[in-house]
Amino acid sequence: MEEKRLFLLLTLAHVVVTGNDTRRNVLFMIADDLRTTLGCYGDSVVLSPNIDQLASHSHVFLNAFAQQAVCAPSRTSLLTSRRPDTTRLYDFKSYWRTHAGNYSTLPQYFKESGYYTKSIGKVFHPGVASNHSDDFPYSWSVPAYHPASFSFEKKKMCRGADGQLHSNLLCAVDVSQQPMATLPDIESTDEALTFIKSRRSRHQPFFLALGFHKPHIPFRIPQEFLSLYPLEHMSLAPDPDVPERLPLVAYNPWTDVRLREDVQKLNVSFPFGPIPKHFQLRIRQHYLSSVSFLDAQVGRLLSALELMGLDQNTTVVFTSDHGWSLGEHGEWAKYSNFDVATRVPLMFYVPGVTAKTIRGKRFQFIDVFGPERTFNNGQESQSLVELLDVFPTLAHLSGLKVPEPCPESSFQVALCSEGTNRAHDFIHQEEKINKEQIAFSQYPRPSDTPQEDSDLPDLKDIRVMGYSLRSWDYRFCLWLGFDPRTFQLNVSDVHAGELYVLDSDPGEDHNIYDPSVDTGAIGTLTLPLDLSLRERLRLLYLRLIKTLRKT
Repeated sequence: MEEKRLFLLLTLAHVVVTGNDTRRNVLFMIADDLRTTLGCYGDSVVLSPNIDQLASHSHVFLNAFAQQAVCAPSRTSLLTSRRPDTTRLYDFKSYWRTHAGNYSTLPQYFKESGYYTKSIGKVFHPGVASNHSDDFPYSWSVPAYHPASFSFEKKKMCRGADGQLHSNLLCAVDVSQQPMATLPDIESTDEALTFIKSRRSRHQPFFLALGFHKPHIPFRIPQEFLSLYPLEHMSLAPDPDVPERLPLVAYNPWTDVRLREDVQKLNVSFPFGPIPKHFQLRIRQHYLSSVSFLDAQVGRLLSALELMGLDQNTTVVFTSDHGWSLGEHGEWAKYSNFDVATRVPLMFYVPGVTAKTIRGKRFQFIDVFGPERTFNNGQESQSLVELLDVFPTLAHLSGLKVPEPCPESSFQVALCSEGTNRAHDFIHQEEKINKEQIAFSQYPRPSDTPQEDSDLPDLKDIRVMGYSLRSWDYRFCLWLGFDPRTFQLNVSDVHAGELYVLDSDPGEDHNIYDPSVDTGAIGTLTLPLDLSLRERLRLLYLRLIKTLRKT
């Protein structure tokens, strides 16, 4: 074990030596709405052989969490390594550089360190949230590439039983009959393949960020992928009902799903009316099919990387911006603090570190329609980590100086990190799990009860902020009063609370939070005022657990 540890330490340290041509390239892949429904995360139904193959040569974090379960806030948080309270982005309608602070980003840091940086697909959330430029020229060496076929994604592209085109949730298509005879993720992967071929003989290292659009809705995917998941083999979520003691403020009424034409025809009552079971099965079928379609694109890129020999000097990161509910708790989509919405896949492939040798084939393309393949597990970590940790960890693995931890108030600090460098986990794999670790997520609401904009309220309408602390044993959440004009919380204004014992209730179906124990016996205002909000909530959580264990 000591020899292995020494080898890894030396390898991690020896990334930058004499020149640019010795530095590893970086391939950063991020999916959209992908929960941990992957074979390498223990799902026995989904077919994800290419991502599983990557995992078998990677360091896989089994408990990674997004900071907010919606696209723009999560991506901005990940790419700046700042929490949503620091980017002050909770919706899609502000650009952090002008709204909060001129923060450096992950690709910007690599660009300023001599890398050629390229964005393909959905990396930053396009639009106002990235200044209508995907943060070019700060983050990228050239303007970001977006697949032209994505312009059709929100149009009526799904042929219904009536033969007409609709804006449906379920949208399996004949790709040859689609505009341009392609789909966004196919087009983005094609562009990524062209890019890496063009960089093969270049000495300047590259940082390529590839953002897949799937499995985000609509489920516009090649129709043949549905054959992988016969409807008669599909099953409902194990907990398809809204929990009895779930605070109304915590509920996600999945408004964007309801807006799809095929869902509207179901006449589902707002906000709790369940989707008919037969349609639930079809949603789950289409989601899994979208994951397999995504997996095929990952396989195309990784196999090309290997064929060109670039797998020997390229660090690969694969993750997602957040998860997606598939009927758990009577919910669909993201927009909540439940594990199914906040927990994400996260893996790092580092040649010479997670893959001990640079010889032999690793990333042969695996046809998802072919025979079943089994792979050995890679390095796995049970540690609780956050997407904030990607920036400092990848900097370390690339031989760059790790950004300093941010001070309590970092609005004027351009470069720092609110995450943690997790490269230590790559070395000390045999150590016991640190049960004091906590991952934080949060979600805003406009009111205490579900309404049309509960999923994604505008900043001006936010009145309640739910802060979720995910420990090894529990998930604890307080919903606190929020002032959108000052971005201030009223810690004494507790609207609701949640507490789940994960050992006996892994699905988070039984809320045992007792408000009398929290606001009465503990008293939120008695906590030291010089501590950060997260530290105050952590201490409050520890006191609450201690009190509950005594009763």
